Amino acid sequence: MKKLVCIIGSFCFLTFADAQVSKTPPAKTVKVANANVAISSVASAIKNTKDSASYALGYRIAQSLKAQGLQNVNVALFNKGMAAGVLAKPEIPDTLLDICIKNYQDKMSQEKILQNRAMGAEFLANNAKRPGVVKLTSGLQYEVLVAGTGTQKPTLNNKVKCHYHGTLIDGTVFDSSVQRGEPISFPLNGVIKGWQDALQLMTVGSKWKLFIPSELAYGERSAGPVIGPGSTLIFEVELLGID
Repeated sequence: MKKLVCIIGSFCFLTFADAQVSKTPPAKTVKVANANVAISSVASAIKNTKDSASYALGYRIAQSLKAQGLQNVNVALFNKGMAAGVLAKPEIPDTLLDICIKNYQDKMSQEKILQNRAMGAEFLANNAKRPGVVKLTSGLQYEVLVAGTGTQKPTLNNKVKCHYHGTLIDGTVFDSSVQRGEPISFPLNGVIKGWQDALQLMTVGSKWKLFIPSELAYGERSAGPVIGPGSTLIFEVELLGID
């Protein structure tokens, strides 16, 4: 809710702050007037700096809404609400506005959870049929890419050192120590359940591909800008060491 309330204010603040940071000569600055000339060739309604700023504000607000999963708004009523906000004359009582927004956010979130869960369940059902994939009773699936030669396995009380590469089921990368070129060390009891269950079965030197249902990952919560609620996750995990 705070994100939504602060969209316009944050945009205005960032615009103001950006103008204050640099003291470089104006000759290197792109003038808005020149931008308007370029814009007017494709949008004849934009005549001046107020028009271009108005368009830019609307676009940025729409981007922020989309990032929060609220892109499917009634644009006509959105525009009416914007106009009413400028005039400070809402047709819905001000005390109910935040409730209206939250109700819609909750509805959209539940729809996204159901959609992601359904896609994840279908993926896991098909994945379990592939040769080499092991399915545990918890719902976790794994595939051994490299079998470690050691015998020691970590417990929840251990700190482990790993390399990993995490993606959604569509291949979108959301985090990767491999891409960063630097492994990570962490207490095993501080990570998602799917990692805890898998790593306790692995020996040092092992590299497994994990297929983790949402209930063993982040459940109904989002995690960062990429992992949506109810998402099934895929990790390639290499156990490098145990402390």
